[in-house]
Amino acid sequence: MDNGLDGARLLPTARPMRDDAARSAFAVLLTITLCHLLNDSMQALLPAIYPLLKRGFLLSFGQIGFLTLTYQATASLLQPLVGQYTDRRKLPWSLSVGMLFTLSGLLGLAIAGSYAHLLIGAALLGVGSSIFHPESSRIARLASGGRFGFAQSLFQVGGNLGTSFGPLLAAFIVLPLGQASLAWFCLLALFGAGLQGWIGRWYAMQPVVASRARPHGVVLSRARVGAALAVLIALVFSKYFYLASFSSYYIFYLIHRFGIGVQAAQTDLFVFLGAVAAGTFIGGPVGDRIGRKAVIWVSILGVLPFSLLLPHVGLGWTIGLSVAIGLILSSAFSAILVYATELLPGRVGMVAGLFFGLAFGMGGLGAALLGLLADARGIEFVYAVCAYLPALGILTALLPNLDERRRA
Repeated sequence: MDNGLDGARLLPTARPMRDDAARSAFAVLLTITLCHLLNDSMQALLPAIYPLLKRGFLLSFGQIGFLTLTYQATASLLQPLVGQYTDRRKLPWSLSVGMLFTLSGLLGLAIAGSYAHLLIGAALLGVGSSIFHPESSRIARLASGGRFGFAQSLFQVGGNLGTSFGPLLAAFIVLPLGQASLAWFCLLALFGAGLQGWIGRWYAMQPVVASRARPHGVVLSRARVGAALAVLIALVFSKYFYLASFSSYYIFYLIHRFGIGVQAAQTDLFVFLGAVAAGTFIGGPVGDRIGRKAVIWVSILGVLPFSLLLPHVGLGWTIGLSVAIGLILSSAFSAILVYATELLPGRVGMVAGLFFGLAFGMGGLGAALLGLLADARGIEFVYAVCAYLPALGILTALLPNLDERRRA
């Protein structure tokens, strides 16, 4: 009887403590989302100023592609290593360090006087990204309250919004004021580093086991897990090769095909990236409700009719189709990331690093190869070829249905 009374006395106290912890975790989730917005808006300045760099440094499409490859290769190669290392030990201060690398990259680009200096600045931006994404993705999962798809989508939409702001910042600040104005964005990096210092203190107090919870009822052989990961990698290839055609060359495509100005093309790119942000936010909560596999099906293969039509329509239809493509295709990544985390429980940092790294790597490789293709065959040919990439979404049929296994 005494035990029951003790429990009853403790209950009113325990509930406010849980509510306070939930509010604190949600504040952390919102803050890491804001940090993702700041980080990716600064990272997005690089492709957004390609017209300025192309004119100022007399670059070919191939050189622009290799500039993207340098930035994204440093990010893609380092992210899995950072994630795997931090799965084993906490580095709460690493988030602020990553933002300082981004600051150094921006400063390097602002004062660059040669193509080699541009490559160094791009590489430093990539290092900053490689540190930021695995750890911040882990923190988003820790602060999710069990709503992993929602938390990952909210976190991702911060990055997508930041990426969409890049062209606007370039169009209305960097293009009018020149390359050196990039240095002003270092103030954003300092602000972001301060925010991530606060997040790091919260993270330092969280138990390590919170990120190593094993999903119940999902048991697959090592061969099935390996096969599923191979399918996910192929889907990431399809998604990010196609997205590379937009992030690096959509501006040039619009200018060349329709004869519009640079600022108008930057605004159209912002519209596409805004659609990507909206689709990202939709994908996670929908995946929580109907399952990750269903979202992956629709988001990759569902783009195919629009991508096939895009190279054959006028300006208005091109913008409209780009919005549809951005909305549908962008819902895939958060679903893929949560699905992969469930395949490999206890490896949140490594999984996040691997798939963020793949996203950057595929995007960088795609930009480089598509740049060479544009130099050889023209920018319009690039979009005609890339239109078939979403057909790889048919591989989703090979993925095991983890939601059914968990319910079973």
